Amino acid sequence: MDELTMQIARYKQQGFYCSQILVLMGLEALGKEDSDLVRALHGLAVGLGAGELCGALTGGAALLGLYAGRGQADELEDPRLNAMLKELVAWFNETYGAPFGGIRCAEILSGNPQNQVRCGQMVRGVYEKVMALLVENDFDLYGLDV
Repeated sequence: MDELTMQIARYKQQGFYCSQILVLMGLEALGKEDSDLVRALHGLAVGLGAGELCGALTGGAALLGLYAGRGQADELEDPRLNAMLKELVAWFNETYGAPFGGIRCAEILSGNPQNQVRCGQMVRGVYEKVMALLVENDFDLYGLDV
């Protein structure tokens, strides 16, 4: 088992959900902690609590926002964010939506609890895609250019 898989498994064993795991991994890479942010992302868990939009996708969008989003009144919006979000959604639809019958948790899991193995695979895939998008757009993944 590689380091990324172990990191995902560790957060999952601690009871975190896909959306939370993705942002926890981003925070860890940046050397930061933010329990309020992680708590807020719990609202995205299990497809908004209703089997709707997959938390791996919404968590990936939040992870992009962590790096490229506007967080204070005196900050400017990064024009690269929307393009990265569009690319993430298109990639997710092609990579997971098509094979799993959609991008809603209910579709991905198809009522079969054994399909939850897909969740860890998707979290890993989304994390890798988000990191690739950030690198392609010249973001510092580790917050060293502060």
